[in-house]
Amino acid sequence: MSMYRKCLVCDHEFVANEALEHLDRGRKVAFDPEKGRLWLICRACSRWSLVPMESRWEALEELEKLVRDQARVLSRTDNVALLRAGPLEIVRVGRAQLREEAWWRYGRELRQRRERFRKLSAAGTIGAVAAIAGSWTTGGLGFVGAWLVWDRAPALVTGGARWLRFGNTAWRGEGECIRCGRPIERLPYSERSSLILTPDEGSPGVIVSCPDCERARESGLLLQGQEAARTLRRVLGFHHFSGASGGRVDQAVRLIEASGGPERLPNRILKRGKPLGAVGKVGRFALEIAVHEETERSLLAMELAELEAHWRREEELARIMDGELTPLPLLESFRRRLAGG
Repeated sequence: MSMYRKCLVCDHEFVANEALEHLDRGRKVAFDPEKGRLWLICRACSRWSLVPMESRWEALEELEKLVRDQARVLSRTDNVALLRAGPLEIVRVGRAQLREEAWWRYGRELRQRRERFRKLSAAGTIGAVAAIAGSWTTGGLGFVGAWLVWDRAPALVTGGARWLRFGNTAWRGEGECIRCGRPIERLPYSERSSLILTPDEGSPGVIVSCPDCERARESGLLLQGQEAARTLRRVLGFHHFSGASGGRVDQAVRLIEASGGPERLPNRILKRGKPLGAVGKVGRFALEIAVHEETERSLLAMELAELEAHWRREEELARIMDGELTPLPLLESFRRRLAGG
């Protein structure tokens, strides 16, 4: 596999992976177990590099076993399925007999967000060091001032980035308290912990509290449907700006699975209604993953359409290459072995 350390089209290097013993490069691969094809997909140019026939046998068998035992189907068409198994994204040609779980992929966004947050914090720390060093050189900053800069710089950088991303307000509109009739027109992020979540079917309902009777029962403004889902996505995105660890994401995924899927999660963790601040950390992460399910399905559908177009083009090239370079009895023998025949 040394010749496939780089993409054959753009020369971008394939990242090493430890998930496959017989295919140690590439984090995104495509394979066709029926025709015996195997490709590495370049993250930079999205082109597919066909692996030579003599290097495919063990890797194809390993991939099919990984798909069968561990992979999750993120989305599929009649011709291709997009799956994830650990660090690998896998495009499998043909139908995979696995349950489709588009929501599961969103956990990767939470992990990536954590890495971005760490980089922002590091940038704030580096900036603080530079400011302190420069001020001490000129004598313009005392010990107390230096300590304040050191202590607050990372938070200021990350807080500024969060404000640029979300602003100050999670929801704006026109409504009124169902109890006292007071107009309610906005929900600032600073009041997110008091937000009441209700276990409506599908997406949870959101109750914006009323300042005049927030402690009274059956008060506030109830948001439902798409408006509630949009508001909750913004609130949870703001709240989880620093992302989540891989372990926390795994816990959230297990909670969704134990609930019977994202559509049943609100009924399990919210009961009759609960303030966001009273929902545990794992529950909040699980909620964020669940409320993005519809968006994830739309994004995956677009990605899958593009992958299928790539597959059709690359399959034409692979048919020519394999037909010219491969003895047909050897290819047919491998197909029978992979299919268990």
